[in-house]
Amino acid sequence: MAPEPPLLSMSGITKSFPGVRALDGVDLDVQAGEVHCLLGQNGAGKSTLIKVLAGAHQPDTGTISWRGEDVTLRSPIAAMRLGIATIYQELDLVEHLSVAENVHLGHEPTAAGFVVRRKSARASTAQLLKRLGHPEIDPARLVGELSAAQQQIVSMARALSHDVRLIVMDEPSAALDPDEVDNLFRIVGDLTADGVAVVYISHRLEEIRRIGDRVTVLKDGRAVAVGLPAKSTPTRDVVALMTGRNVEYVFPERPVGDAGGTPVLQVQGLSRVGEFEPLDLEIRPGEIVGLAGLVGSGRSEILETIYGARKPSSGQVLVDGRELKPGSVRAAVRAGLGLAPEERKAQALLMLESVTRNVSVSSMSRFSRGGWIDRGAELGAARAATRELSLRPDNPAVPVRTLSGGNQQKAVLARWLLRGCRVLLLDEPTRGVDVGARAELYAVVRRLADEGLAVLLVSSEVPEVLGLADRVLVLREGRVVHTAPARDLDEHRVLDLVMEGSPAS
Repeated sequence: MAPEPPLLSMSGITKSFPGVRALDGVDLDVQAGEVHCLLGQNGAGKSTLIKVLAGAHQPDTGTISWRGEDVTLRSPIAAMRLGIATIYQELDLVEHLSVAENVHLGHEPTAAGFVVRRKSARASTAQLLKRLGHPEIDPARLVGELSAAQQQIVSMARALSHDVRLIVMDEPSAALDPDEVDNLFRIVGDLTADGVAVVYISHRLEEIRRIGDRVTVLKDGRAVAVGLPAKSTPTRDVVALMTGRNVEYVFPERPVGDAGGTPVLQVQGLSRVGEFEPLDLEIRPGEIVGLAGLVGSGRSEILETIYGARKPSSGQVLVDGRELKPGSVRAAVRAGLGLAPEERKAQALLMLESVTRNVSVSSMSRFSRGGWIDRGAELGAARAATRELSLRPDNPAVPVRTLSGGNQQKAVLARWLLRGCRVLLLDEPTRGVDVGARAELYAVVRRLADEGLAVLLVSSEVPEVLGLADRVLVLREGRVVHTAPARDLDEHRVLDLVMEGSPAS
């Protein structure tokens, strides 16, 4: 008996844009009921490939076969009709519509061909949410009122509202805490047990080991490996394929001894009711302090309160011994604080502006004379700052939206480098950044600290906190439960503390 053909087969796919060959003869095959992981650095071609699969881009050459027959995916609707659904990292939900309206958007149940049957839509949505393990989500609730994890469940429900046979998940765990990731993996397991195939994209290689069956690796628009066994292929080999060189998860060497000198940042009794309890913290020049904890433990809220984006319920923040005005970003920036927020695209970057403007925006007074901006001075300063961080491409005139995630983060850091900040607040600095660029960012942060910068780091990835920080504060439900040098902790100890820890004495 002849073997079953792959559910999906993409062969020789090419796609070019003006000046860029995004895909150069890529092959991909996916079997029914498997989790096929798609890996590659930012810019490797993953996004373009899944947009071709979703019908959003038309390939220049190549063939796509679905269940053994050649097909043409002329639109996302055509792909969905075949049973191919895509859940993008940037969820395409309509915030002012209800959960049920989002789930059935474009294929609303109707009576007499035009009257939307809302009761039927809500009932079927409730069944889908129950299948996904989230019966508590109200189908009538507005999507804009949901958490990021709940919104992702809604996107999955929308995919399952069709007769889907293959789901593409683009960085689905990026905004999830460990419990939510466990639920995501349970859902994926249930889907594949029903014969649904999943194409899974993630920068977290430990997830690939846990959930994947096979791996295809892209580099510079080409498939450099197709169908590798996910669980047995050594991490070193996968990273080498992605980067073209051997890159290990090695963090920059820590300086010997503890940071000395007078604290540049002092946090005394800082709190926000309902978010985090009174916190005391000091950071000296050259020191990197990490905050470890689950999503919802108060980590980001602490950074934003120190930065003045949130007004504290109590306590004070001092820089070089001088108290900052509570709830004032302007006062914080003037005192030498800089924040690289978790959502850099929405909260830090001017996506339609050039790299130059993004780097100079917090230092415009340096380039203003009589109401006019000295464009040459602005460009020169931005170029110097970006070159110091090895930002690529080395052209500050390009729009920041064209940069990879790692280089966009470098643009944010260059802004504060140009501003001459004393304290750098980093919230999820490598979210959505590929493994090669992560190593570069770690080196940049350590070098800035070695040059005297004080750094406060938040990351959902415990190895990142332990590998980069000198000292770690472990948070649980808004309170510090343990403080120790990073070298005295390991991942298991930190996870034990954040799950079951008791307040530090």
